[in-house]
Amino acid sequence: MANLAAFELPLRSDVISGAVAMSTGEGEALDISIRPARFDDLDGIEDLIEPFVEGGKLLPRTWDELQNLVPTGFVAEHDGRIIGFAALEIYSRKMAEVRSLCVADGYQGQGVGKRLVRACVDFATDRRVFEVMVVTSSEEFFRSCGFDFTLPGEKKALFLQTRTDP
Repeated sequence: MANLAAFELPLRSDVISGAVAMSTGEGEALDISIRPARFDDLDGIEDLIEPFVEGGKLLPRTWDELQNLVPTGFVAEHDGRIIGFAALEIYSRKMAEVRSLCVADGYQGQGVGKRLVRACVDFATDRRVFEVMVVTSSEEFFRSCGFDFTLPGEKKALFLQTRTDP
């Protein structure tokens, strides 16, 4: 991961958002807040991502990898429980990547993922990162967040897999 000290720039805000009432679709409102991740969130983050890893939706993350994501990560909370997570890995002033986005079952489809992505994009914008990318199997979701396949000037990201195991 890039040394974040190199990205010391004025920030619009270190507070992402307070609680926002979200509808459950059954007339009930949920208070879900998005905030920067903390190291004491690691157990909750690990518990949250485990079913996504088991289901093949996320790559496995070691404890060290999760610790490295905390300084640029965001959690969604409901009633003190972590129900969503995403992190921004900053590679350079030109490029960053949204990583490990997941939202717990029962909270999906309510805008939590979009708010986590927005927190990552805002974090990149605050640090003047030029482009944010994502590698995903959820194409339509990220397109709804403003991501697209083609970069300005018709550039495209291409990948080559060098091994079969993650």
